[in-house]
Amino acid sequence: MIHSIKLHKYRCLLYNQGLMPYLDAHGWQRSLLTERIHDPNLDDVLILLEHPPVYTLGQGSNSDFLKFDIDKGLYDVHRVERGGEVTYHCPGQLVGYPILNLQRYRKDLHWYLRQLEEVIIGVLAVYGLQGERIPAFTGVWLQGRKVAAIGIKVSRWITMHGFALNVCPDMTGFERIVPCGISDKPVSSLAEWIPDITCEEVRFFLAQSFAEVFGVELVESQPQRFFRSE
Repeated sequence: MIHSIKLHKYRCLLYNQGLMPYLDAHGWQRSLLTERIHDPNLDDVLILLEHPPVYTLGQGSNSDFLKFDIDKGLYDVHRVERGGEVTYHCPGQLVGYPILNLQRYRKDLHWYLRQLEEVIIGVLAVYGLQGERIPAFTGVWLQGRKVAAIGIKVSRWITMHGFALNVCPDMTGFERIVPCGISDKPVSSLAEWIPDITCEEVRFFLAQSFAEVFGVELVESQPQRFFRSE
């Protein structure tokens, strides 16, 4: 008689949030990461949210990729500790911040980046769209146009930052930057292929794809406290 082996699934708390200022979400991530560095047994977390319009620069990114004067204060801009170049967040773009202990999965950052791409590719497949990778870059493309950007930070094998999927945003904000420092490849959103698509419906498929790719049990939760930037 062959006994099937039941694989243990790690729990991952799913925080489905609405529109949250970038610095609030950043402070929240840092807090979750710090807690898990001190106690690696805490559950993993996936935060899904949207941001008001904001530009973020990775720690080593080149400010020449901004097409406006950062010192004039016309736009909300933050340099943060993730990898990658400049990117833009706004309503209609679904942002995912996984706080994962990679010691439970694989201690390999390239593997982790490919898994995040796979999550997005899985969502696109639901809509019959063929998500693509471009070997020299990180992210996901549709017919040569970038629809998802990825940038991460890992401390003691605990992750923060994550991915941004353009669902149905106002794309004009991208015209003020060279997105991800790639000048010869345009950005786009899923609305170009599916005009009536919404972040609300994509959240469900994204969470589903994430659980499948990482083999976790998602537990929808509410944070005990919210973080407000000072």
